[in-house]
Amino acid sequence: MSDEEHHFESSDAGASKTYPQQAGNIRKGGHIVIKGRPCKVVEVSTSKTGKHGHAKCHFVAIDIFTAKKLEDIVPSSHNCDVPHVNRVDYQLIDISEDGFVSLLTDSGGTKDDLKLPTDDSLAALMKSGFEEGKDVVVSVMSSMGEEQICAVKEVGGGK
Repeated sequence: MSDEEHHFESSDAGASKTYPQQAGNIRKGGHIVIKGRPCKVVEVSTSKTGKHGHAKCHFVAIDIFTAKKLEDIVPSSHNCDVPHVNRVDYQLIDISEDGFVSLLTDSGGTKDDLKLPTDDSLAALMKSGFEEGKDVVVSVMSSMGEEQICAVKEVGGGK
């Protein structure tokens, strides 16, 4: 070997953000990528087409981060991208003045790169539980390089 030291910048494990799945096998409640956004499927309808055509799947889905409704029509025999969606629970440690939250990870470290959710009711629930001294657990959904707080639970405690 040479005396040169190799340095690699990449930090991910090489895992893809999506995986292929045949359009005909994607069901309501599953996930799909439409226009580059990870979405949850709320409606699927399959239509048979003419003599030499393909059956087509019509997907109606909601973006899991922005809650926007998106639609797509794909031949049922073609592959669609399905996002890897992870959901992790963290305990809330602190809410900073600039709207960022401090979360406790399972390994005992902190995660400080998430903002309060854009959903006002979730943000209000987090703030009120935190101010009352309750143990607040937040669910963070992550997919395709994005993360967002999607649910809040109060776990007793309090003064």
